[in-house]
Amino acid sequence: MLADWASSGLAVTLFLVFLLYRYLVYPALLSPLAQIPSAHWSSPISRLWILWIRYTHRENRTLHALHRQLGPVVRVGPNELSVDGVDSVRTVYQGGFDKPVWYSVFDNYGVPCMFSARTAAEHSARKRMITNVYSKSTIQTSPVASAQSHAIIYGRLLPLLQDSAAAHGIDMYSVFMAASMDFITAYIFGIGGATNFLANNGFRDHFLEYYKARNNYGFYDQELPQFTRFCRMLGIPFCPKWVDAANKELENWCRRLCAATATSFAATTEHEHPPAGDSADQPVVWNALVGGLSKEAEVKSQPSILWPTALSHDVDLSIASELFDHILAGQETTGLALSYLSWRVSQNLHLQAELRAELLTLTPSMQLRHDQTAPSTPDPKQLDSLPLLHAVIMETLRLHAPIPGQQPRETPQAGCQIGPYRIPGGVRIAASAYTLHRDEGVFPEPEKWDHTRWLSSVSASASGDERRRERQRQFWAFSSGGRMCIGSNFAMHEMKQIVAAIYTTFTSHIVDDAGMADQSDGYTSRPTYERLYLRFERL
Repeated sequence: MLADWASSGLAVTLFLVFLLYRYLVYPALLSPLAQIPSAHWSSPISRLWILWIRYTHRENRTLHALHRQLGPVVRVGPNELSVDGVDSVRTVYQGGFDKPVWYSVFDNYGVPCMFSARTAAEHSARKRMITNVYSKSTIQTSPVASAQSHAIIYGRLLPLLQDSAAAHGIDMYSVFMAASMDFITAYIFGIGGATNFLANNGFRDHFLEYYKARNNYGFYDQELPQFTRFCRMLGIPFCPKWVDAANKELENWCRRLCAATATSFAATTEHEHPPAGDSADQPVVWNALVGGLSKEAEVKSQPSILWPTALSHDVDLSIASELFDHILAGQETTGLALSYLSWRVSQNLHLQAELRAELLTLTPSMQLRHDQTAPSTPDPKQLDSLPLLHAVIMETLRLHAPIPGQQPRETPQAGCQIGPYRIPGGVRIAASAYTLHRDEGVFPEPEKWDHTRWLSSVSASASGDERRRERQRQFWAFSSGGRMCIGSNFAMHEMKQIVAAIYTTFTSHIVDDAGMADQSDGYTSRPTYERLYLRFERL
């Protein structure tokens, strides 16, 4: 019996020694990551510190301060790194690193989309189907995109601001969220199958409340996915049931948009009367995506994927998942950027006058006529070339990036070199726009909104041009590499059109900007109260 006790005691001792080595000695002293400065004393052995920072919405500011103190590579957990600087970003994001399981929360309907696809190969397969319709050249030369933006700006947005001019103010945060939703859904489904949030403010507010619920409860699924799934199996959810209901309603809403578009174009295909090639009713992204899936099916010798009655359940969900991601990302990010831009510009009437003078060089003018008739829109390339307009957008995206948070990746199994450190495979590694955009060596007085830093006339020298190129390299509002935001060109085009149309026609004045200066700290970043009241005066 004593021998059995001794044997059991030895086994327990060896097990405890193994645990001590595996979870304390090795990660703290022997791991290749042990050389890297730690964000907190507990970081080499536990994720609890970084999880608490993320849970309490302090990650961006905390890691930015740590990078200033500890350098471009910081260890935030036993197997997690935060990186800063152009060289590190180039290695990670242009190196084709895969995405970690953190992104599975973006699997709409439980089906991966291009954004949530974990491997570069999966991402590339989907990207090839739609990359052309989001290219700068396509957007700028598309008669469909031009017709859609003309209808939204002159048929909805400017008349709404004109009607508000006699009032004490209008909530532009809500208006910009509406405009960006109408723009992106029109490009996806055609304007006839898209939303009209600018007119339907009741449903718009309902949608925004539901989206807020969806946005605020992703922590457990992203950071502790296995633990969260286990707890759900035991009937212990980590978010209220009404959040699940909100998600379900938003998903069903998107599927209704998809179903309506599919049915409409099944009918036009059958009767050979599709919309004209320059019609605002053309569903540009839908056509590209479904066409790509059809070709993919043919290559695999499967039945051809036609319009809705021929779509299988899996393909139907795949389309809905992809387009739901485009809708939500395209609506929120552009709406946030426009809100912060108008807030900044509204503080400076002199800047508004300079901007309007530049905008009046466009031919034809984008100004809303007094008889309310809509003018023709100028060449998008001409609009894109305006330096002051570009500068105010770039500076807004720098200081108020809609997605300032960390963009995690996973190091390849062969490992990689980050600065002086050799990093093993399977390590979660991430950079953030928040930190990159606040590098004092690249952006002096980084917390100051200063659009002139993007103007070539301010840096008209060889050294000034180099500093400007350095700022361009450090700009990361849309991420970088092969998995950067596919909608970046669409977003820039949309913002330039909206800002140009507004400030050619109106001046704006702040009525209530409470909470605008307190931008939330998270993956996405919104003003505290999610509202901005401005008053518009017709010029």
